[in-house]
Amino acid sequence: MTTKITSAPPAAGLRKESRRRPAASPSISTVGRPGFAWALPAALFFTLFAIVPLVMVAVLSFMSWNGLGSPQWVGTDNWSRLLDDPVMLKSVWLTLLLTALGVVLQTPLSILLGVWAAGHQRNRAVLSVIYFIPLLLSATAVSVLWRALLDPNFGIPADAAWLFGDGNLFGEQATAIGVLAFVSTWQFTPFHTLIYQGAARSIPQVLYQAAEIDGAGRYRQFFHITLPQLRNSMITSMILMIVGGLTTFETVLILTQGGPGTDTTISAYYMYDKAFKGFDFGAGSAIALALVVAATIISLVVVKVSGYDKMRSSMEGVS
Repeated sequence: MTTKITSAPPAAGLRKESRRRPAASPSISTVGRPGFAWALPAALFFTLFAIVPLVMVAVLSFMSWNGLGSPQWVGTDNWSRLLDDPVMLKSVWLTLLLTALGVVLQTPLSILLGVWAAGHQRNRAVLSVIYFIPLLLSATAVSVLWRALLDPNFGIPADAAWLFGDGNLFGEQATAIGVLAFVSTWQFTPFHTLIYQGAARSIPQVLYQAAEIDGAGRYRQFFHITLPQLRNSMITSMILMIVGGLTTFETVLILTQGGPGTDTTISAYYMYDKAFKGFDFGAGSAIALALVVAATIISLVVVKVSGYDKMRSSMEGVS
């Protein structure tokens, strides 16, 4: 005869206790958000070197000051004179033109080079390093370099008259604007390429693998996977191009000095011409403040229209 031993079912309270998650060890400390003291040094630095000068420029835009003596309050006189100034109106058009040329030229080049640099081609690393060299140079160094290379007497145009004609690329408005757009593209395209390279490398490979299974070729993958995934990076890059185009100064100062005549006098250079050549710091401050407001408004419009403010993930729907 065998005896069957059965254990009694655990009490209800014990069953509930066993299902409970183990309590956290008291030795494990939770890390909270850092306090305001961590941001205080950066906030002080930004206030001292950005907010305070901006406020001073805003106040000076309503004053008349030649750099000596005390500024005199003139109200909106500086602003009304600029609105009636044909050179100022022309500089606004030229600034917008150069900014648009920068976006149109740099965006497709940056995307193509960034996607290529994100791959695993042979000698890709060496070629990328060579291509990124202009990014290491300052705008002044780049402008001096191309000023020497494009000199009509001793530069490349002097030895290639069949291509450049008389060689004076800075003597006409069209060619001078073309030179400015080319030099800016040569210098800043590597920076935006770096943005797209990082974004392209973060795209999940499973998307391309699924596309290959469905029979999608390389071009369809580029237009239906790569470009949509680069959307947020593209908006960021375009905002940086717009702000950079509106504040371009060194390139014009060294290459054309606003010439011939005022044919390449953009707003930033006209601000310098008014303030530091004409000693009209009130008008120069008004131009500077107008550029800040314009760059802010255009950036906000781009962010709002593109939907970038919603901060949707570029990997939305990918698990």
